[in-house]
Amino acid sequence: MRRREFLKNCLKYSAGLTTGALVAGPDRTQVPKRELGTTGEELSMVGFGGIIVMDETIKTAKERVAAAVDRGINYFDVAPTYGNAETRLGPALKPYRKDSFLACKTQKRKKKGARKELEQSLQNLKTDYFDLYQLHAIRTEEDVKKAFGPDGAMETFLQAKKEGKVRYLGFSAHSEKAALMAMDRYDFDTILFPINFVCWHKGNFGKEVIQKAQKNNMGILALKALAYSEIPAGQESDYDKCWYIPIEDDKIAELSLRFTLSQGVTAAVPPGEYSFFNPAADIASNYAPLNNSEKKELLKAQKGALPLFKG
Repeated sequence: MRRREFLKNCLKYSAGLTTGALVAGPDRTQVPKRELGTTGEELSMVGFGGIIVMDETIKTAKERVAAAVDRGINYFDVAPTYGNAETRLGPALKPYRKDSFLACKTQKRKKKGARKELEQSLQNLKTDYFDLYQLHAIRTEEDVKKAFGPDGAMETFLQAKKEGKVRYLGFSAHSEKAALMAMDRYDFDTILFPINFVCWHKGNFGKEVIQKAQKNNMGILALKALAYSEIPAGQESDYDKCWYIPIEDDKIAELSLRFTLSQGVTAAVPPGEYSFFNPAADIASNYAPLNNSEKKELLKAQKGALPLFKG
């Protein structure tokens, strides 16, 4: 069974819903903005992930960034681990840099490696500073200990902030335990974390982290809002830039993103496949909290899905 067959079987939970590639709607209104924690910054409710321009031509990157800016997108997120995304995003974003909020990351856990990567990212992205710099993909207790230990990456982060090379500090994580540890170690400005209806309900993943982030008045940025399921063993992905099964059904995608945006989230970053970007912006442009009937519909939609993360 290929991935598409698995997805179709999972989504046969209710008559009347159609399955197919998510398509952009006709609405091209501006994407609203929300405050980012206590920073005073306002970010578009949908962010532009750097993977969208990875392996694309400079021309294509410029076209996609320009179209996003036209829709009111001001939040851009990238990392060195996204292939050549930095060298594509840098030239494309340059004309809009002063009006954008640029977030970058490093997976380096030691001071020297983090500094080297920071400087290279600044060069690649043709900017003198990052609005947000993040410890990337914290997964284990050891990751946190290294980053905060002697000659750890946090020394580079704090020094770079003093130098004006970064304005705010944050982290991304795919582990509840690691995220909670990091928040205990430093008063971060932001957290970038998977907030997904399947993980939330079936995996019991995310609630404790979001509660703590809200208590700390952090800006909350969301990953995997349009993820549906882990890819079962032996199946193949239909998307080069997704390691999971994204939501292709228009109605479920709408409910899923609205669910995520209802959890105290400032902005959500859609999948790296460009075909999902404008539909996500359409949903955010018409955002409203889920009503009780829609919440029940979303709970039905998770039947058969395999959570990407579990608590």
